[in-house]
Amino acid sequence: MTAPRIRSYVLRQARMSPLQQRSFDTLYDTYSLPLAQRPVDLEDAFSSLRKRLGVQETGKPREVILEIGFGMGSATVEIADADRSRDYFGIEVHTPGVGKVLSEIKRRDLSNLLLIRADAVEVVSGMIPGSSLGGVHIFFPDPWPKKRHHKRRLVQPDFARLVGDKIRENGYLYIVTDWEDYANAMLELLERIPGIANTSTGFAPPKPWRPRTRFEEKGLERSHPIFELFFRRIAQS
Repeated sequence: MTAPRIRSYVLRQARMSPLQQRSFDTLYDTYSLPLAQRPVDLEDAFSSLRKRLGVQETGKPREVILEIGFGMGSATVEIADADRSRDYFGIEVHTPGVGKVLSEIKRRDLSNLLLIRADAVEVVSGMIPGSSLGGVHIFFPDPWPKKRHHKRRLVQPDFARLVGDKIRENGYLYIVTDWEDYANAMLELLERIPGIANTSTGFAPPKPWRPRTRFEEKGLERSHPIFELFFRRIAQS
């Protein structure tokens, strides 16, 4: 019998504001993808979204950027709003964050952001085609700071290899954390993953287009330094 997979999150009772609940109830079907056990044509999914919204397509190819665990989604919507030439696909398990992002999608009239409320490992392994993503964002993943809980951390060798395989050549993997031991562990791990290369010597400088997140603000209030990792997919011989 196969042992159950250790998940990187714990589902807690969701307390949603009236706006979050209303947005989830009325908008999720429009701005989401259903969980599937087969690769999904992301380009077609975003084209279908814009068709539903009555938005004219430009005909130009569009990159898809995946965000894993967007939390309450403040950075997610800011980035998608500022960069409407790309499409963004966000994964989150906690319903209040999904409801919050849906309310912002509607308020900002975004047609380049789709969501899914699901387990990231299931989505990435089952739904994302190989070499299809222009980039992957993982901003402030749960650090599980106690040593006995490190096995719950999202960025483990198998998951890092899986994500790397979904990024197209010259696409990027961008991870940010305020936990130094997690940052060092991820840096050491990612530098051993074939097919991706560090763009810096050690940690990367901040990207000016990444907004601060709520978790980042809390970390800074506790005087936590911010660690950024930026890797690119390279051609394999």
